Amino acid sequence: LHDHLQETAFLNKNLKITLVDERELEPRSAEFCYSGGIIDFVRFLNEEKTILPGMDRNPVYIAGTSASDAPVDQRGEVEVSMQWNTSYSGTVMSFANDIYTDEGGMHLEGFRAALTKAVNDYARSHKMLKEKEANLTGDDIREGLTAVISVKLPDPQFEGQTKAKLGNSYMRTLTNRVVAQGMAEYLEEHPNQAKEIFKKANQAAKGRMAAQKARQATRRK
Repeated sequence: LHDHLQETAFLNKNLKITLVDERELEPRSAEFCYSGGIIDFVRFLNEEKTILPGMDRNPVYIAGTSASDAPVDQRGEVEVSMQWNTSYSGTVMSFANDIYTDEGGMHLEGFRAALTKAVNDYARSHKMLKEKEANLTGDDIREGLTAVISVKLPDPQFEGQTKAKLGNSYMRTLTNRVVAQGMAEYLEEHPNQAKEIFKKANQAAKGRMAAQKARQATRRK
């Protein structure tokens, strides 16, 4: 209950939630209120980790909504915050109307596709990737990434065995558009951080290719 209420406070900027446990003689209480919303959530998830140089103060924050003339059943809001650390694993948490979508869904698909394209496009246009070099994969780019994706929509459709997967297809398009535009702007405006993100992803790509070659050599033997 403590963790769920803390998550809810992170997802709703400036919402104050107080939890009081009166099961013992001395009641214990916890209060949650975050003026930074999901930016604070990302900082919290990365507390014990070493952040990439230049990204330690401000995680990336992107937000956007559907067009004002969109039909009611096609409307939505998207909020994303992310920050890279030096670890080899990633933590990407997605939510729809404050519900944790453990199995992801359309909003997560849109986020992944947009992030992969934005980083590769930036690397190509700034000659970080040479002509003959292959694009970085989504896994390469998400290595060491901590991200929170929060979407709000009027009629969420949940799928999957545990009803933990968002099925509204238009949210993939909306999330993709918002993240693609926001990430492209961030990379252009923060060249030093962009270099660090590329360097981290490029190292992951080299590690992946080295492991692939090693497996192939073992099979040949």
